[in-house]
This record gives sequence, structure tokens and C-alpha cells, in this order.
Amino acid sequence: MELVAETEPQLNTENIANEKKELVANLDFKMVSFSLAGKDYAIDIMNVKEIAKTGRFTYVPNTAHFVLGVYNLRGDIIPIIDLRLFFNIPVPERISNEIEDMIIVTIEDQTFGVVVDAIDKVVGIQKSSIQPPHPLFGDINIKYIRGVVENNDRLYILLDIERIFGNRSAAEEKKDDNVSLSLVQQAVGYNQENRKRAAAKASEQKEVKPESQDYSFVVSSLQSMKKFYTSSVNENWVRTRFAAMANGGSFQIQNIEECEEFLSDFYSPCTGRLWSSEYADVIRKIMPENSAKQINVWDVGCGKGYETYSLACVLKECYPESRIRIYAHDVDLISISNAPMLTVPEEALPAWMKKYTVKAVNGNYGFAQEIKDMILFEYHDCNNNGNMPACDVIFARDMVSFLAENVQDNLFEQFYDELKGNGILVLGENENCGKHSSWQEKTVGSVVIYTK
Repeated sequence: MELVAETEPQLNTENIANEKKELVANLDFKMVSFSLAGKDYAIDIMNVKEIAKTGRFTYVPNTAHFVLGVYNLRGDIIPIIDLRLFFNIPVPERISNEIEDMIIVTIEDQTFGVVVDAIDKVVGIQKSSIQPPHPLFGDINIKYIRGVVENNDRLYILLDIERIFGNRSAAEEKKDDNVSLSLVQQAVGYNQENRKRAAAKASEQKEVKPESQDYSFVVSSLQSMKKFYTSSVNENWVRTRFAAMANGGSFQIQNIEECEEFLSDFYSPCTGRLWSSEYADVIRKIMPENSAKQINVWDVGCGKGYETYSLACVLKECYPESRIRIYAHDVDLISISNAPMLTVPEEALPAWMKKYTVKAVNGNYGFAQEIKDMILFEYHDCNNNGNMPACDVIFARDMVSFLAENVQDNLFEQFYDELKGNGILVLGENENCGKHSSWQEKTVGSVVIYTK
């Protein structure tokens, strides 16, 4: 009897362990869980392409109330749907450009962004544990519920994502009382045949067709007069700007002055001058955590040095214990030669930057030696740059668009090779990585950064 009493607990433990192993082995269904109005929901992970945090949506007029707009996902224009609004769940007042939790889903070769309250985790379950839905389980129409699942004392409402987002037959549309998302696809012009029209609608302007002679003439004029090359890096902005300038009528560029007017809205904040306190704060927020003793930064197309000195002051504040080296390159020989001796009048010097400057004999302000020692100004063609040390930050605002498309391609490859795994790439406000899909896009505050 004593032997039995001793071995029985051991057998029970083994049985429990075996049952757990068997349970794990039978997990044949994974779902991504998230919350809406304090309740747990989930969707099949097979329909999830990725998750993201962003708030840079472009409003599209004349669409359903639950369509927030469209979003440029690495060159692909996708519609953004707020599931809370779709299900008539109360939503707090939205702040402009507020960062949202978003699930990117793919249904029938179509991609959508789905905004939710918060994304939780991936949950593995047994498919057999999915129970039929009941109207009391959620605030949404039962026809959109695939089933309910209990896991670790939490009840998940599993949505039928294909029914919500997929195109349905006319009979099904007529049977349902609520609007389907297939109608939203039509409203935002999103399908395989007219994605480009969606980008034009996103700017609330008239569609710009690729074969438009005026548009082609503008593209050619920008290239010949200002060396501005339209490509996937900037095409969304060019089309939007053209539509605004044309305003439904004929529009052409006749001279350099008109080219400059066309490009006046293209440049990033504080271009050609020292950064304001507000923009410096924006850049501080995008800088990654980095405890390295040596931090290397590549400032491509530094011009007269205003951007470089501003960046140096920000980096000094972000990484006070690190040795910082900024490689500032440009092909403008006069600008790059004068940059080390840059001085500015007191009225042009932002207050936040004054502690990094010294007053010259003529009354202007130049930068302190500790800032100058951080910067190496060099006359360099970025397309033939040679060996660069691995970079923590690459700054290339507004310069990629002024390179021929084949040079752009080579430069993005070089950026990818030179950037560290935890580094960031910063492009111009109206530029993106376009067709170079190896980059990951992330919005931090009001700035988009790119990582490997």
C-alpha cells in the first residue's frame, strides 16, 4: 500500500505532462487577438499580412463613415477601415495624425488596413474548440462572427474576416441589411485596375491619368530644368501636386521659375536654414536608443551645412556620452568648402542652439569647436562613395529625387548595405522608399523613418 501511495502522484504528474504535450501538438489554429471597446476579438492569422502603428492616413471624400482614408504601404495604396466605426462601436475623439494600432489583412489578393483599439498577441488553439456564435457574445452582427473561443479564462470573439472584407455575390448583398466592405472598395477606387486613381482621390483632386500629355510634359520639364526625377520615390506627391496645379484644366511648365513654384511644397521643414526648436524636437524623438561609444551618421546632400549643424546639435543632446562622427557629403563644391566656416546673424540663430555657438568678431555666431569636431565635410558623389563605416543614422532629406532613377536604385542598395541593423534612414517629407520593398516603414510622431 505504501508503494502505491508513493508512485501514484508520480503517475498523475506524468499523465498531466503527457496531456499538455498532446494539447500543444493539437494546436492547429492560430489567431491574432485584439480589443474593441474592452472586449477580446480575434482573426485568423492566415489573413494577417503584418501589424503596424501609424496615423498618416489621407482622407478620401464621398466614402462610408468607417473608411478613415488610404495609406501608402511601401508604394501600395490601401484603404484604412476603422472596425469600431464599422460595427457602430463608440470611438474616442480622434486627434489629427494620432498613432493608431492597425492590422494589415489580405483577402482575395486585396489588402486593407484595419484600425482597432489595441493589438494583443498571437493565440494558438485547437480548431475543434471554436464554438458557434451567439448574439449575446458581442456588440456586432452575428453574421460577421465565425465563432467564440475560450482560452486561458478569456473569451475571444473570432471574426469572419473573409465575410467582412471579401467580395460577395449579388444575392448575398441583397440579403444583408448592412453595408459590405466590397462597396467600400468601390468607394475608394481600390482594386487591381485602378489603384492609381485611389492615390488621386486621396488628395481630393481630379484623377491624373498616366497617359496625360500635360502630366508627361511636367515630368519632363522638371527633369530637364531642375534635375528632378519622377519615380516611385516621389510619384504620389508629383501626381497630387499636378492635380492641385492643374485644378481640372490644362497645365504646363514653361520655365525654371514655374518649376520652382511647382516644387515649392516638396521640401521638408526647415530646408535651407537652421532647425527650429519644434523641428529639432521632432528629430530627437526619432533617434533610436544607442549606448555605443562611437556613433556614425551619414548626411547625404548636406548643402551649405545648415542641416548638418542642426543634426549635430540634436545628436549631441541625444547621445552625450558617445563620440559622434557625421560624414557630410555634397557635390556642390562651393557650398561644401564654405560649410566649415558657417556663421549666422543672431536673429537667424534658434534659441535652443545658442549654447552650441560662439560669437564672432563681426557679431555673427559660429558653431563651437566641439560641434565642428563632430563633422567631416567632404566633396563626394554619393553614387561613388567608396567605403563608409557602418552607419547608425542616414539622413537623406529631399536629395534622392534629384538623382536619375538608376542612381536612386543604386543609392538605396548602398543605404541598405551601410546601415546597421538597428539604424534608421530618414528621407524627405514627400519621399518614400517606393519600389524598394526591403525597407520597413515606421511613423514616429510626424516623421516616417525606415529600417531594415
